[in-house]
Amino acid sequence: MSLNDPQWGKRGGGNEGPPDLDEMWRNFNQKLNGLFGRRGGGDAGGSPSMKQFGGGVGLITLVVLVAWLASGFYIVVEGQRGVVLSFGKFSEVTNSGLRWRLPFPIQSHEIVNLSGVRTIEVGYRNTVKTRVLKESLMLTDDENIVDVQMAVQYTLKDVRDYLFNNRQPDDAVLQAAETALREVIGKSRMDFVLNQGQAVVAKALPVMQEILDRYQTGIQISSVNIQNAQPPEQVQAAFDDAVKANQDRERLKNDGQSYFNDVVPKAGGVASRLLLEAEGYKQRVTANSEGEASRFRQILVEYNKAPQVTRERLYLDTVQQMLGSASKILVDSRAGSNLLNLPLDKIIQMQGAALPDPLGARGAPVAEPQLAPEIGARSRDALRGRERGERP
Repeated sequence: MSLNDPQWGKRGGGNEGPPDLDEMWRNFNQKLNGLFGRRGGGDAGGSPSMKQFGGGVGLITLVVLVAWLASGFYIVVEGQRGVVLSFGKFSEVTNSGLRWRLPFPIQSHEIVNLSGVRTIEVGYRNTVKTRVLKESLMLTDDENIVDVQMAVQYTLKDVRDYLFNNRQPDDAVLQAAETALREVIGKSRMDFVLNQGQAVVAKALPVMQEILDRYQTGIQISSVNIQNAQPPEQVQAAFDDAVKANQDRERLKNDGQSYFNDVVPKAGGVASRLLLEAEGYKQRVTANSEGEASRFRQILVEYNKAPQVTRERLYLDTVQQMLGSASKILVDSRAGSNLLNLPLDKIIQMQGAALPDPLGARGAPVAEPQLAPEIGARSRDALRGRERGERP
């Protein structure tokens, strides 16, 4: 069928074509009037009236109004806070639950997670191998460069400060962490930074929190972890040699200290023993001297009473002491007796004791002869007999 055909677009005669637009509009108006309880009237082929058009617009307006008001409902999950804004200005903070606000554009809201722990990486991204040198390279107090990577975890303590006092609060945490870490490392030596990471964290965390509180970011630092601390790669080999040298030095110091702890107590014990022996020798000599002096005073008293008897007694005691260790026997031929009773067994024992003993050379005690007292007694008896025989 040609487009110029006057029957195009109409139904009839068994030929089907596109639907009639006027008929579709009349059907739509009839259905719409049926919803408002009115009957369709007028010319079926005419255009819709203004009253019919106004009823459809009202229904649409009501639906749009209900949808607009319903858009003000929002849900705040436990652990989160809702921030309501009136024309972009802070209005209130809402707790968890089903909440409603005036629809947009009068009011809007933002949901902020308070319980979630957020992490900022200083000196690296994702892994410690992905380094950010402009953040990680820092200068120590002894003018050395260290490469430090740190992870900072934080939570929110004030939603209003977090949203409105800083444009980019996460970047503020990064800059505050880097500033605090550089301040602490700049006041510390390189060995302290490399070997005592927890001490560095303990010093950096208060400085970091002070900076964030000064800027009123509403952020609370929960933990700071040193992921890696080492010299730059360019001087890593030299630093390893220095570390090995320090370890050898510490090992030698420990060996010397252990030797000191082993030798000094022994030397102290020997010195104490010598002091005690010297003190004992002093007391023994002093006691012997005092005893000899006391004995001399007693002998002096007896000597004053009987000088002759005391002199003879001292003489005999001295001779007995001298001959007590001698291996010879003195016999008085003037005793007037031809029969001599010699103690041969005692003499043999004395001769055996007088021979050199190899054990005596090693410090074993040598037995003293036991015949001297008896011989001395016999000599005294012989002298006494002789003196008695010579007296008139």
